[in-house]
Amino acid sequence: MPKNKGKGGKNRKRGKNEADDEKRELVFKEDGQEYAQVLRMLGNGRCEATCIDGTKRLCHIRGKMHKKVWIAAGDIILVGLRDYQDDKADVILKYMPDEARLLKAYGELPENTRLNEGIVDEEDEGGADDYVEFEDEDIDKI
Repeated sequence: MPKNKGKGGKNRKRGKNEADDEKRELVFKEDGQEYAQVLRMLGNGRCEATCIDGTKRLCHIRGKMHKKVWIAAGDIILVGLRDYQDDKADVILKYMPDEARLLKAYGELPENTRLNEGIVDEEDEGGADDYVEFEDEDIDKI
């Protein structure tokens, strides 16, 4: 029977809480980095995001953030651009909603960026037309 050599199982790992999210310094973009908004999650540590420069890129979530920082559609992220692949990028940081509002206030994000809203498909916007109205005459014919 093997001896347990570790310091605990998955429950111990689950109990670790990264407390550095509460009050951290606002990180601005540098050379080779860009702000982006997540369009949809693809699975396998990847997501599709629209960068502020207007390019749609396939983004890979780095291992340090994987399963620790949850990213959803509509989140503002900081991506590192690749020199050799323009259509792919790496997620460096996810901004909290208050940090995203600060970025917009500082003029880093354009005014037309929608914050803390999920991305709504064009098909779903006409939700008011989903009901059918019957008149009394139609019911009598049945």
